[in-house]
Amino acid sequence: MENFVVSARKYRPMGFDEVVGQSHITTTLKNAIDNNHMAQALLFCGPRGVGKTTCARILARMVNGFEETTNGDSSNNLNIYELDAASNNSVDDIRNLIDQVRYPPQQGKFKVYIIDEVHMLSNQAFNAFLKTLEEPPSYAIFILATTEKHKVIPTILSRCQIFDFNRIEISDITWQLKKIAESEKIEAEEEALHLISQKADGALRDALSIFDLIVTFSSGNKITYQDAIKNLHILDYDYFFKITDLLNDEKLPETLLVFNEILKEGFDGHNFIVGLAEHLRNVMVCKDPQTVKLLEVSENVQKKYLEQANEISMSFILSSLNILNICDLNYKSSKNQRLHVELALMKMAYLNQAFNLNQIAPTELKKKVLN
Repeated sequence: MENFVVSARKYRPMGFDEVVGQSHITTTLKNAIDNNHMAQALLFCGPRGVGKTTCARILARMVNGFEETTNGDSSNNLNIYELDAASNNSVDDIRNLIDQVRYPPQQGKFKVYIIDEVHMLSNQAFNAFLKTLEEPPSYAIFILATTEKHKVIPTILSRCQIFDFNRIEISDITWQLKKIAESEKIEAEEEALHLISQKADGALRDALSIFDLIVTFSSGNKITYQDAIKNLHILDYDYFFKITDLLNDEKLPETLLVFNEILKEGFDGHNFIVGLAEHLRNVMVCKDPQTVKLLEVSENVQKKYLEQANEISMSFILSSLNILNICDLNYKSSKNQRLHVELALMKMAYLNQAFNLNQIAPTELKKKVLN
């Protein structure tokens, strides 16, 4: 039995062209190598799982002209040192690193030091590192990576060339997952991949971990939307479409029964309120053709949103969002949280009736005045 390799490692980019969603970083680094404009101290900062360590490893390999290998490491890693600052954050660890810097590389042009989670270093360790970082030997390149730039002391920041990594867009993550699914000969529904991309919150590594989990759960190398919502414990969007239609039609009993069904499936009332608010926001952006592009869903779901947007008034959407926002803010302090959500649904169910009364009232008042 072969050892299973997770997708995040198996499909780690080998070159800058394979890095997803960070073209502004990869273009700059490629030009720096080609034009011999490489800084000796670089700081890669950004959210988790967006390619900071991957880009650092690719850069370390490319500046020395090492060949690409199947595991993403260099063919000769004696010139590349990786230090995890989360577990090696003392002054002694940094002093050991500084001692290594004194010796020139045996092969290649540069010795590259990749320090991950650099914000975890102690203040004393940062101060011990300052002089070496400011005036490194000509053969040394330091690449610092962090998810929390604000925790890195200003004197370190001023000595580094800073690269800000972006969260990866949902469309880019979906495209990458589709590519991996094809490579692994896995049949995957687009809606399922889109849901995984949304859940990953801009981190491709998280998306690949979720992808592996759902592949393991699914049978017959097939990923369906239902498999995804079961594993991720996400409320099916069909519930939100159904409840919105019921509320718009003033069908309160049916709405409360659907809400009861949602609670029986183990979903939290607060998550339901947040999800319904997000759903109505998506319906609202579909009201105007210019804002449809703000909707980050698959094409099939987008059609459903457009259909529902044509049936619901903007007044209903805005008033409902206001009610849901108040419900969200007061949910945790409520003694009876189920009733708190049900009251919000009751108010929303009779919004259209209230709007109609407001329209009728001025007309009736005019008639009385004329009579």
